[in-house]
Amino acid sequence: MNAEHSLPGHVFTRTDSLLILLFFAVALLMCNCRGGESTRPSPERGNIADAGMVVSAHPQASAIGASVLADGGSAIDAAVAVQFALAVCYPIAGNIGGGGFLVFRREDGTAMTLDFRETAPMAAHTDMYLDSAGQVIEGASTLGHRSCGVPGSVAGMWKAHQQFGTMPWKDLLQPATDLAEKGFPITAMQALQLNENGHHFEQLNPGNTYLRRSEGPWHEGDTLRQSDLAKTLSLIRDHGPDGFYRGRTAQLILAEMRRGGGLIDSADLEGYQAIWRGPLVFKYDSFSVITMPPPSSGGIALGQLLSMLEPLPLREWGHNRSRTVHYLSEAQRRVYADRATHLGDPDFYAVPQSALMNPEYLQKRMSSVSARRASSSREVQAGVLQPQPESPQTTHFSIVDRGLNAVSLTTTLNDAYGSKVFVDGAGFLLNNEMDDFSSKPGTPNLYGLLGGKANAIEPGKRMLSSMSPTIVEKNGKLYALIGSPGGSTIINSVLQTFLNLVEFDMSMQQAVSAPRVHHQWYPDSIRIEPGALPDSTIAQLRAMGHSVYSAKPMGRVDAVLVLPDRSLEGGADPRGDDRAIGVMRQPVKKESGLQP
Repeated sequence: MNAEHSLPGHVFTRTDSLLILLFFAVALLMCNCRGGESTRPSPERGNIADAGMVVSAHPQASAIGASVLADGGSAIDAAVAVQFALAVCYPIAGNIGGGGFLVFRREDGTAMTLDFRETAPMAAHTDMYLDSAGQVIEGASTLGHRSCGVPGSVAGMWKAHQQFGTMPWKDLLQPATDLAEKGFPITAMQALQLNENGHHFEQLNPGNTYLRRSEGPWHEGDTLRQSDLAKTLSLIRDHGPDGFYRGRTAQLILAEMRRGGGLIDSADLEGYQAIWRGPLVFKYDSFSVITMPPPSSGGIALGQLLSMLEPLPLREWGHNRSRTVHYLSEAQRRVYADRATHLGDPDFYAVPQSALMNPEYLQKRMSSVSARRASSSREVQAGVLQPQPESPQTTHFSIVDRGLNAVSLTTTLNDAYGSKVFVDGAGFLLNNEMDDFSSKPGTPNLYGLLGGKANAIEPGKRMLSSMSPTIVEKNGKLYALIGSPGGSTIINSVLQTFLNLVEFDMSMQQAVSAPRVHHQWYPDSIRIEPGALPDSTIAQLRAMGHSVYSAKPMGRVDAVLVLPDRSLEGGADPRGDDRAIGVMRQPVKKESGLQP
């Protein structure tokens, strides 16, 4: 499938060549970006369609999902197809060797969430990444076989499909299988990422050449074929989860664990279960926000932030103005302090969810904020809670079908390409999610996040995550889907996209493209994207005592907005190769080149 042209019934959002040239000119003038990432201008409004929308991190995956919708499939059907397609065409984060969270809202308004987060192997233990002196061993939780949690993606997709799928499982797996076998042209960004990680692949995978190219470095347009991955996907296609957690693939995983000293065994694989959980739902003005409960920290953190910010006149202050950024960062500082202390896997730790979401508690937290001076993170600690009855490289995609059933799904390997370990003979990468546990209280993880006993390593436990797949209702009707990758920045990327829509009257594409700011308690500084704030605003914030620094773009929000006429606007993040593809009730007449 050629992702550079529209298919009957599909609408593509690539801008024309003049705008692409403009992007390169502006990018060179405005930012010095690392890792092949850049921020580029976006149209005022994203792709519009009236019979379905798929927004994902890669054009091939979006096209496959849109084809499922065009063939009459549901949002869940398309989510299954997109998830497996991303495992092929977006190996930096798309996966069958990782896990994630899914938020699902049916047309009738009922909502639920699916937790297919990875789990710690039963042989894992609290001090497994500490040396004899009790210090964290550098790299032990991020690289290699011992960093791998038990994968959940295959079990999660199967569970979602068994309950809500309408098309045959095999039909939804076939496009990804074909994509792996026949190959696809990689993007310029992918070529850069693959070349940057080649030394890790070579070091940790001496018996294979997966994602490496014998002819030299990768270039844009090179074809990536993955025949071993195609065989693995065909087993999942034909046998469901038994084609992954048992049989040939399971044996290859176990052999890989033995080769590298990993901890996953057959009982871990056969015992893995995805879990349906009740959604976390809270209000913001006339909006209802439906999101993930723990072991995601994202839902509670998002609810805390919005409760803290709702009384403030953000609209009057303005988008990314000094007062707005000041209060935003002060709220973020306090919420991330709570995250480090109070959140973990609810099956192992009594998460004080109601107390954390209590409006009186949250406004008390904000009462210490000065209008003129920045707080110090040394003085801001987790809040003291009154007990009340109780009722984390990643990629995200958002899908709405013809009936306005909606799926917001975030999936991850954790770091870029996860543990950098391939299952030899099976062709897929394993995650390094064990780093999302607290290896030692008070020691930051890969993303600089601190953690405590609530997120300590325990056998069978799910590690805390920042993933925040979210669905928003307005006056009881479907309004928006929002989610993002980005490690510790995920929560704030989702937060600001929501505020851009409801407080600053942006279109979905504008809301997704707008520059972001981020504070996470420690390090005690405001991180901003290139060009996010004018020099005058930065100077005002520094005069208040804030440390402000510019860093590479954060997050890759892929989102959908339901317009008043029930048509759909897809917002694809210009920071990556992301693509929104819509389905029309009547086919769009195909002209030459890209569709607007």
